[in-house]
Amino acid sequence: MRNTYQTPVLDEPDFTTGDLELEERHSLRRVAGLSTELTDITEVEYRQLRLERVVLVGVWTEGSAEDADNSLTELAQLAETAGSQVLEGLIQRRRQPDAATFIGRGKVDELRDAVVASGADTVICDGELSPSQLRNLEQQIKVKVVDRTALILDIFAQHAKSKEGKAQVELAQLQYLLPRLRGWGESMSRQGGGAGGGSGGGGVGTRGPGETKLETDRRRINQRIAKLRREIKAMRTVRETKRSRRQASGVPAVAIAGYTNAGKSSLLNRMTQAGVLVENALFATLDPTTRRTSAEDGRVYTLSDTVGFVRHLPHQIVEAFRSTLEEVAEADLVVHVVDGAHPDPEGQVSAVREVLGEVGADRIPELLVINKLDAATEETVLRLKRAWPDAVFVSARSGAGIDELLAAIAQRLPRPAIDMRILMPYDRGDLVARVHRTGQVLQSRHLDDGTEMQIRVDERLAAELESFRC
Repeated sequence: MRNTYQTPVLDEPDFTTGDLELEERHSLRRVAGLSTELTDITEVEYRQLRLERVVLVGVWTEGSAEDADNSLTELAQLAETAGSQVLEGLIQRRRQPDAATFIGRGKVDELRDAVVASGADTVICDGELSPSQLRNLEQQIKVKVVDRTALILDIFAQHAKSKEGKAQVELAQLQYLLPRLRGWGESMSRQGGGAGGGSGGGGVGTRGPGETKLETDRRRINQRIAKLRREIKAMRTVRETKRSRRQASGVPAVAIAGYTNAGKSSLLNRMTQAGVLVENALFATLDPTTRRTSAEDGRVYTLSDTVGFVRHLPHQIVEAFRSTLEEVAEADLVVHVVDGAHPDPEGQVSAVREVLGEVGADRIPELLVINKLDAATEETVLRLKRAWPDAVFVSARSGAGIDELLAAIAQRLPRPAIDMRILMPYDRGDLVARVHRTGQVLQSRHLDDGTEMQIRVDERLAAELESFRC
């Protein structure tokens, strides 16, 4: 008698799209220990190098010492999200950043000593450096220097998934890169030879290979920027078409906005079971996600998750992602999510409202939602309730306050303006469904020849229902 073996059938795990994206993101991490010393390369190649062991440096020009610490702490979180290991952080108190070196000549020596002592290969500055500041720091410290803008762009480049998102990030990177284009090393000298081979003079035929390479890179970057702008413009047209169709359908749109890592994606998952990626990292999700849901009274509306904001969000990002951020400006309601466990939630709110104002979304009705209620202290919760008495306090992790949030959203949804009493035949269930989906049913009763309804609808639907008015 021959024994037969059957492979046992196992239940497949219930993975969401977000779970799969998170697993893929964690499957490839940056490897520590690889050399990233300055070599004979151009900026185009240089911007693709990976960050590793870093020292942070910031300039405290205004506000309290706590504000300066919070800013550097956020820079450390950005660096870790980009795959770096933060070794040390320094803060320089100045009235304004030094025009030559950002931190001042004396602090440069201290920074160089910290880099040598810690074995760091990269310095990240908490601000946007000019090309001359970047060049001077690298010449004196002898390691790669990256500013806050380049760091955020690096994170965006890692996390962009959609075609539109990748194009937007590449455009922002190239716009940032163009004025900072340069070469390093003897073979990349900007000026070579001279009249008759001497060191002085100039004129035709005196440019070295570095200048030629830079001009080639500059021309290619300008061509690529023009092409990306055309592509994004075409994608923007598609997005506007979809938006106009949604608006024509009469379905209200609710946009979830807020500071990065405030829990926007977690909140969307909790309210709609969207299954989008959730990670405890800054700018974990960039591509907007839209889901349909309905209020208790049956009205259907859409919830859209948007890209997170941060203090001093690079203007290149705001400009490149303008078509995406305009989703917020075209919404009927902005659900502004705030991290209640953050040391400075008030600063987060100010930063988000500043960006919303740049894209014209400051005129949209706002519902303030304080998230991470389970992680915030009781003292913090009481302070925030006094500061924002109309805010809704929730925890996307535990589900606390979600019902109150859904009720608050439903209460703030735009309501149809026209009241009608209609007698709807029983064979027009399609119109009844539309009334329930986009309007409001105040009263209804079933009669022999149809359903008598007291409704409130918009002008477009009211015109279609005019023949059924009673």
